[in-house]
Amino acid sequence: MKFVKPLAVMAVSACLAFGVVGCSSSSSSSAASASASSASASASASSASADADAAAAAEVDELIAAIQVQERTDTTDADCAAAKAAWDALTPAQQELVEEADYFGLDTGDASKDDPLATAPDKENEILVVSFGTSFNDSRVATIGAVEKAIQAAFPDWAVRRAFTAQIIINHIAARDGEQINTVDQALDAAVEAGVKNLVVAPTHLMHGAEYDELVAACKPYEDKMTIKIAEPLLGEVGADATVINDDKKAVAEAAVAAAMKEAGFADAAAAAEAKTALVLMGHGTSHTANVTYDQMQTVMNELGYANVFIGTVEGEPEDTECSVVIDKAKEAGYENVILRPFMVVAGDHANNDMADPEDEESWFSQFTASGAFKNIDCQINGLGEIPEVQQIYVDHVKAVIG
Repeated sequence: MKFVKPLAVMAVSACLAFGVVGCSSSSSSSAASASASSASASASASSASADADAAAAAEVDELIAAIQVQERTDTTDADCAAAKAAWDALTPAQQELVEEADYFGLDTGDASKDDPLATAPDKENEILVVSFGTSFNDSRVATIGAVEKAIQAAFPDWAVRRAFTAQIIINHIAARDGEQINTVDQALDAAVEAGVKNLVVAPTHLMHGAEYDELVAACKPYEDKMTIKIAEPLLGEVGADATVINDDKKAVAEAAVAAAMKEAGFADAAAAAEAKTALVLMGHGTSHTANVTYDQMQTVMNELGYANVFIGTVEGEPEDTECSVVIDKAKEAGYENVILRPFMVVAGDHANNDMADPEDEESWFSQFTASGAFKNIDCQINGLGEIPEVQQIYVDHVKAVIG
């Protein structure tokens, strides 16, 4: 006997079947919507986090810019501390976003090896060694620090202290390393307060340029408070023109070339010339009338028979010391190899970046390389202050004013 489902039952079954299918579709849509919402929220959170990271990095850049100045103010010390605290608060990923990350992140050596000589003088006679300064710790120890030690060894009965003329460098060292170095005014004020009667100012500056003139002016207001004598800079008196040289320039030329040749493995400049190797000594350069000093140094090199030694300057002042001109000189003379070395008391920013940075297309290394005229270009990162014979010149200049 055949049984047939009642129509009502069949209708209910169909409705149930339809209902199940419909519920499943609705559930899938809800899940997809929830997933999309979650992804959107995650993206928003990620964007907010990225914005926060960028903002934190930008704040550090602003704080660094605030202390990259040459004037000291009542808030300078606090500004330096704030910049360091903000940097330390960043995560490593955030620090990579800081445009001036090298300000705190570049390793220039152990600052603890440097003695800032900032304590109050404890004698009536003081020698104040004044330098422009450098934030490169290892170089500061090897150059400025070495000159200070040589002077102290030569004059054990005198208090030897330090001052820098570059506030921007003082700030950098204070912010990054917590090392406090006196300005000239701070050092002079401390000398007055300590009762110093005789003060010899020993500048480590290269020449009678703008920095030396500013130092002389800074000492003027203190001349009625103690006896002040200012020693000669490294290269002595300037002289009227490029042909006028002195014993200091000759001694520095001989010492600088000898040190460079030793570092490069040559017996002397003549041996380097035989190997078709030129030595380029890169100075800073200046628009001051003392820029004739660089031409005088080239005269000295020529008179000493160093035909393969060329004087250049970062600033290209005087014009015949500009990089492209020096390249042409070395190329036209037939040299195939070049040694680049700073003609500066310290081997700091100019030596490491303007001279030797292979990633900077405007560095001297890059320009010499781009010329295609030379087989090998080597860089020596050594300041003049490292050389014992140069340190002795500074000692002799102090001795000359002490009498």
